[in-house]
Amino acid sequence: MKIVALVPARSGSKRVPHKNIRLLNGHPVLAYTICAARASGIFDDVIVSTDSEIYADVARHYGAEVPFLRPAEIAGDRSPDIDWVKLTIARLEQAGRVHDAFSILRPTSPFRKPETIRRAWQRFQAAEGIDSLRAVERVEQHPGKMWVVRGDRLLPLLPLSPEDAPWHSQQMAALPAVYVQNASLEIAWTRVAHASTISGTVMLPFFTEGDEGLDINRPKDLWYAELLIERGEASLPHVDRDPYPADRLPADV
Repeated sequence: MKIVALVPARSGSKRVPHKNIRLLNGHPVLAYTICAARASGIFDDVIVSTDSEIYADVARHYGAEVPFLRPAEIAGDRSPDIDWVKLTIARLEQAGRVHDAFSILRPTSPFRKPETIRRAWQRFQAAEGIDSLRAVERVEQHPGKMWVVRGDRLLPLLPLSPEDAPWHSQQMAALPAVYVQNASLEIAWTRVAHASTISGTVMLPFFTEGDEGLDINRPKDLWYAELLIERGEASLPHVDRDPYPADRLPADV
């Protein structure tokens, strides 16, 4: 069975400019995902999808392939994932590189370890009748205490609250377990992408542990990640390459 790692790293992030190549503990954030993917030992290919020549150079430095640059029309901040996934799989298949499954590994989750990937792959392979697997974790803000505003009225976001004890009036421990997806990883059969979706309809949960699901999407996330590393409360995957030359990175990284 053949599986490909697909690493999306477009260059136009707004909340944290160049978040995919921001320096974290001496390396661009992208480095940790590429090195963890290679070290996991499960992938036949590790492919980075980017619209930037600089990002492509960083990716190659850390051992990934960048067979082509992503076209601008599918590299915007509203471009759905399925567009670049389908294009990448199609280009690989045109070159005779056919994979049974693919895994999306987002660079903004740099604390995902090789053993995280291996654990997810084992769970995916052991499951029957599924289309995909997705990483999730328990929510910190429960949707049972969330509202939508209609005019000057509050309406509960979730419709299933019991009438005698509404969720918004219960303590957290009494609320049903709810999970939120994180950026750690996704795995799906390639047939799913051929049907124009990245996940299909039958999805298997993969429960991340500890720091595996930490995500960097906002400036305070980067600050928090650096703090956890400094305190020894989170650890990054091993990087087996010299640091990418800082003078080749954009000035605001």
